[in-house]
Amino acid sequence: MRDRIPVVVQGRARRGGVGRALWVGAEVFVTCGVVLVLFVLHQMWWTNEQARAQAVEQVRDLEREWGRSPGEVGEVGEVGEVGEVGGGGGGAQPGGSGGSGGSAEPGGASGDGGGGAVESGGGSGSGAGGGGRGGSSSAYAVLRIPRLGLTVPIADGVGKRSVLDRGFVGHYPGTAGPGRAGNFALAGHRNTHGEPFRYVNRLRKGDVIEVRTRAGSYSYRVDLVLPQTSPRDVGVIAPVPRSLYKPSYGYDDLGSYLTLTTCTPEYTSTYRLIVWAKLVPGGGRARA
Repeated sequence: MRDRIPVVVQGRARRGGVGRALWVGAEVFVTCGVVLVLFVLHQMWWTNEQARAQAVEQVRDLEREWGRSPGEVGEVGEVGEVGEVGGGGGGAQPGGSGGSGGSAEPGGASGDGGGGAVESGGGSGSGAGGGGRGGSSSAYAVLRIPRLGLTVPIADGVGKRSVLDRGFVGHYPGTAGPGRAGNFALAGHRNTHGEPFRYVNRLRKGDVIEVRTRAGSYSYRVDLVLPQTSPRDVGVIAPVPRSLYKPSYGYDDLGSYLTLTTCTPEYTSTYRLIVWAKLVPGGGRARA
């Protein structure tokens, strides 16, 4: 009888097993890559398309309700060149969010629950004037920034799902209403979900910001920009706004302020970018 050498057979089996493992690993790697690309595409493109469509429709609904021609409504969320100036941007903490959602602090809202002035947020705001609101997810005003070519609806609350992720700008609960004494504080996404505040860093002193409600229109003029502060800097949305982390930025006297908050740098929620504007004297115009 001839001796058999089983080692050769075992070696082939072993090599076959390694090959199959490498093949499976390659398939998993490619699949994960495709899923990652689809996820990025969804976050960076599809969420913007969905949110902008909702925002455009909401602005048109408000304008129809107020008796204006739908043709007068601009494209929501579309931003022009900086030089194109048409007039003279979670929790409830300063600002909308960057990246895929941001946080619930000055510049991002991570939840839909109720919260303090700058803590996690959603819910309906208090002290807001202008009338014509529904719930926290129903827009009651329109924000227009000619320098950015931006027109976007404003809703009560800064919850992600109920307000910000729909492409709306959120009104911080407990802050003043449009045209009122105090601080009318707003949050908006910097990236994804319509990203209405993506280019608020381009605003400069003297730029005009307009707020329209059922009751009338209010004009504010940009006065001060805080390029970066902590997400927990609740002072920026106080009635008399002043940064708690950078006290050289802010005000000492009661007035009618407008505050825009969002995340910075782009695609992160590490810090908050703050823009302050003041109501133009005589800038409030009641609707007929």
